[in-house]
Amino acid sequence: MLLLLRGSSNATLVVPKLDQKSFWKDVSNFSEIFDVDWFISYLEKDIKIVEELPQRRDQTWNPYTMRVPRKCNEHCYISRLLPILLKKRAVQLTKFDYRLSNKLELDLQKLRCRVNYHALKFTKQILEMGAELVRRMRMKSEHYITLHLRFEPDMLAFDVIMVEETKRGRTWQNSGEGGKLYITLIHRERRQGRCPLTPEEVGLLLRALGYYRETHIFVASGEVYGGETTLAPLKALFPNFYSKDILAKGELEPFSGFSSRMAALDFIVCDESNVFVTNNNVNMAKILTGRRRYFGHKPTIRPNSKNLYRLFDGRNNMTWVEFSSLIRTSQRGFMGAPKEIRPGMGVFHENPSSCICENPDARTNVVSVQKSPD
Repeated sequence: MLLLLRGSSNATLVVPKLDQKSFWKDVSNFSEIFDVDWFISYLEKDIKIVEELPQRRDQTWNPYTMRVPRKCNEHCYISRLLPILLKKRAVQLTKFDYRLSNKLELDLQKLRCRVNYHALKFTKQILEMGAELVRRMRMKSEHYITLHLRFEPDMLAFDVIMVEETKRGRTWQNSGEGGKLYITLIHRERRQGRCPLTPEEVGLLLRALGYYRETHIFVASGEVYGGETTLAPLKALFPNFYSKDILAKGELEPFSGFSSRMAALDFIVCDESNVFVTNNNVNMAKILTGRRRYFGHKPTIRPNSKNLYRLFDGRNNMTWVEFSSLIRTSQRGFMGAPKEIRPGMGVFHENPSSCICENPDARTNVVSVQKSPD
């Protein structure tokens, strides 16, 4: 996020730049994913926005770059950022998205919701392709569920499974000692609920929760670690298995090679689904969870990873009836019910409680969800 000081004290926001140096190496800019004109016009009463940083003395202006502390609130920004902005005139904030405090004044929380759920609108090209994918899923089944399956190599690395090995200067794949340490790390991380469920575990979770083999499931994912071998158990449990590649094939050419644009298509299909399921707790899952709450509490199933670890680890020592009963008990409070998380608790992206009370559609839909057998 880039702020430019104009006049005496009013700051101007420069259209955000996207991270192009992450694992995904996507060169897409903001305007190739979101409708910039809509973004600027929708927020014009809140803040002045410009598309680019203007030149300074006929030269490219290099803004001062800084990173604010985690969970920084409005008072933190006034005390830490404002003095630097006044001095440097242009400041670029890095890693801003997850460093903003969950607890802000009510007006700022409402502004947050206006940005998250209204000002950020995908480009026409993405919206049209996303709507077509949803239409094709509805043709397969009027009711479908989506699974955000994050099981890529980078996901596993971020779970400290391989990072710890790197710190020790060992390569676990090539040493018996390293292999033992790797297994130990996996079990430690899984016990603490930090590892994503495997595709097979997600399939078992859904079957235990009562989803039949005939259920139509759309899987949103990037490259799955282990490929088809890893996906095979999930496909065996749910043969009506679809993805954007299966539904669209050659029509995805304008989006392929750009992970953010492909993720945007997945986002649309997941948002429109009857039930959204995630095997992880990364940003896309959190934002979708919050959006589905904000627009009416559509069910979102999040795995209670800490408790599920023990059940998956010992599932061969119990009957299916026992296993499924324990799964259902373990998942209480993780099924996307309207009052599942108390107001003010949890991450804001997952639980925008201060905004939900202002949304009449959400209040209406809460009643219908409470009456639903789901």
